[in-house]
Amino acid sequence: MTATTTHPVRPVLSARRRWTVLAVCCLSMFLVGLDTTIVNVGLPAIGHGLGVGTRSLEWTVDAYTVVLAGLLISSGALADRFGRRRVFQSGLIVFGAASLVCAMAPSAGALVAARAVQGIGASMLSPVALAIVVNAMPDPRERAQAIGVWASVFGLSMAVGPVTGGALVAVFGWRSLFWINAPVIVTALVLSAVFVPESRGPRARRLDLPGQVLLTGVIGAWVGVLIEGPHIGWTSPAALAAYGFAAVATVGFVWTESRRHEPLMDLRLFRAPVFTSAVLGAVAVFAALNVTLLLNTLYLQHTRGFTPLAAGVATLPMAVGATVCAPWSGRLVGRVGPRPPLLLAGGFIMAGGLCLVRLDRHTSVPLLLLAYLLIGIGFGFANAPITNTAVSGLPPARAGVAGAITSTARQLGSALGIALAGGLVTHAGPAELAHASRPGWILVAACGLLLILTAHASRPKK
Repeated sequence: MTATTTHPVRPVLSARRRWTVLAVCCLSMFLVGLDTTIVNVGLPAIGHGLGVGTRSLEWTVDAYTVVLAGLLISSGALADRFGRRRVFQSGLIVFGAASLVCAMAPSAGALVAARAVQGIGASMLSPVALAIVVNAMPDPRERAQAIGVWASVFGLSMAVGPVTGGALVAVFGWRSLFWINAPVIVTALVLSAVFVPESRGPRARRLDLPGQVLLTGVIGAWVGVLIEGPHIGWTSPAALAAYGFAAVATVGFVWTESRRHEPLMDLRLFRAPVFTSAVLGAVAVFAALNVTLLLNTLYLQHTRGFTPLAAGVATLPMAVGATVCAPWSGRLVGRVGPRPPLLLAGGFIMAGGLCLVRLDRHTSVPLLLLAYLLIGIGFGFANAPITNTAVSGLPPARAGVAGAITSTARQLGSALGIALAGGLVTHAGPAELAHASRPGWILVAACGLLLILTAHASRPKK
């Protein structure tokens, strides 16, 4: 008698169940993206409430994005090993608990620490949600549509964050920026338990702890230098020591990853120009967005005297532009490839930045709104082609890793954008802030130009 070993066959979900899974994952991703930008418009109110300045406010934002960027890839590996739904639900719980601590934080230090823990929870949501969606959608065409929806929702969530944040701060105060997460977390936990099937990777990757520690050190060191440099002095002994640490950590990370059999980040992927261009494009787009949001928040509230609600409403053109153009961009990618929408994205972002390079205390509101609209349109066009370029330019077996690296690049761009923008205006008073922010708008335009240049690498080879 011969024993036969059978392997479980993945059940095929009904169409309604598949799209319900997508909706649950999109809900969590909307929360992650929203929390990246919703705090921006509330920064002046947080600073006033806790008695802190711009530097601590920068860390309030970047503590979240730095931790999120550093842990994204490892969280994906944990999900493949221990179960995607399990890690996804764990991320929701950690994110929700940290949100409650943020809402009750008695000091800036407590808020920054809780924001870092929020980043840990968020890192378990972003790559894991995408893996759940891919696993639930076996048909390639349906899967491509789902990924387009997923990318659009994530981009939209970041664009509408300031509007939502302004309304919450105006009505309920800055702590409501974190209380609002609780009902969403509870809803996502219940829906994921009911509708999301458990799944694991076909082969669990080994955790790369040295690579993880070094990657977090690299991102934290470079972002920390940019935030603290204006305060400690760019040539002070502390700054020079930080440069040395950041450089050693970077070299150590590259050396370690190039010699591991299963590295955290497969550096060989960057040999493909298409993939490298997508990563650079992701950094540029999210740096431009976060420079815009921080400079806009400080300028409108400190220099122009806008309320948080008015400052949030002023970004409505940005949210509208992203909302309209994100799904349009996904359709364009399917019809004509990623290059045309990337060119449009770069052109609109560059035009928006150039509108404000002569910003002063009396710049007309229509010009401000036009600039925000242009940047929002550019942001809406950018996400789908970047995701498509990163994933489609590599073998299918590497698509998950490529997506995780691109997500890391997005968060790195967010952290760099906040650090650079904050460094420009950290010592500027309300009267000088507009002039001090002008290099930031040049940086936004430069990010648009970089996106145009990366579009050239996205052309399919003949």
